[in-house]
Amino acid sequence: MKTDNKRARAFHYSAFRHLFAARFLTVLGNGIAPIALAFAVLDIGGSASDLGIVVASRSIFNVLFLLLGGVLADRYSRSRVLVSSSLVAALSQAVVAWSVLDGSATVMSLTLLGAVNGAAAGITLPASSALVPQTVPGKSLREANAFIQLGVYSGTVIGASLGGVLIGSVGPGWGLAIDALGFAAAAPLYLLIRVTAIEAHSPQSNMLQDLKEGWKEFISRAWVWSIVVQFTIINAAFSGVMMVLGPVIADTSFGRAHWGIIVAAQSIGLIVGSSLALRWRPRRDLFIGVLLVSFCALPIFMLSQLPSTPWLIAAFFIAGVTFGLFGVAWAHSLQTHIPQDKLARVYAYDAVGSFVAIPFGELIAGPLAQQYGTSRVLLVAACAVVLATVAASLVPAIRQLDNRSQIKSHT
Repeated sequence: MKTDNKRARAFHYSAFRHLFAARFLTVLGNGIAPIALAFAVLDIGGSASDLGIVVASRSIFNVLFLLLGGVLADRYSRSRVLVSSSLVAALSQAVVAWSVLDGSATVMSLTLLGAVNGAAAGITLPASSALVPQTVPGKSLREANAFIQLGVYSGTVIGASLGGVLIGSVGPGWGLAIDALGFAAAAPLYLLIRVTAIEAHSPQSNMLQDLKEGWKEFISRAWVWSIVVQFTIINAAFSGVMMVLGPVIADTSFGRAHWGIIVAAQSIGLIVGSSLALRWRPRRDLFIGVLLVSFCALPIFMLSQLPSTPWLIAAFFIAGVTFGLFGVAWAHSLQTHIPQDKLARVYAYDAVGSFVAIPFGELIAGPLAQQYGTSRVLLVAACAVVLATVAASLVPAIRQLDNRSQIKSHT
């Protein structure tokens, strides 16, 4: 079949296989880590506000180091950048795991170590995303993005499911230890990636000039920055507010193991959405993807109403499908419309804009819930997601972007 041939083309290239495997191992551990870290904080007597501070420290430093990561990835070998950041992440997460296992962990120590881990992750993201089009020919790029997403989300669902079991049986420390092992195992795989070097910008330029050049590329495209603004709001609500209040609600209602299963349902949806993106290629795929992500308001709303676990599983699954469809269209749009020598910096600005509100959401979730009630805070967050999506859908550049011609030109 035609689809099978395209799959073979993507995995035929060793560079792509190494990248796929490295990212899979990393996210396998990272699927466990957020759940493990949340309950590690609660187990040492931390409150919802303490949990918000710990997870926010990682997010803040993640955002702060994204732009540096974009510049480094456009200046130097992207695979070498990934090796270095993976080793730093492995070491920092190993120390976190050890402190939790031996009982010496405190809110302050988890906050500081989370900052180091977040900085490493910030450097990793632009390089790993911009490296994809260097590992396969243009005709297989869309398939490569879909398979990268499938690997990432498969690792996440396995990790989240395993996390619920580990945390319920042996405690959160071992979950964090597996995350450290994932980073350590990814480093040599990144080192094995051999790709043709991109035509880099002038070595005489300094980092500030590089950032300005990347900013011009980013801001000149309305479809790029409009979607980034949309996801600033969505990520604050979904990854910020909900992921802080969710474990707190779980601890007082349906339980920790069920929360792991609920989060895993989103990852299963992401896998399904990414699989659908391999075959379903509408002419305005990015515009349709922008509209579909409005469904991520559904699990936020359902959680605010404290439904049964099956309803939450269904809501998270639907949100995952829509995120999966959007993710492939977004990655393919950036990689085919943005010059390769500026791609990592555009990815960095994308990530900064998309993630900048997550620490804000994480920090305010606890205090707002104490002041106004968890249900009201989640309900407002769901409404914000819907309004942001409606606003983005009105941008002409998003509605008019046609990726089908780009796909044909690369086949």
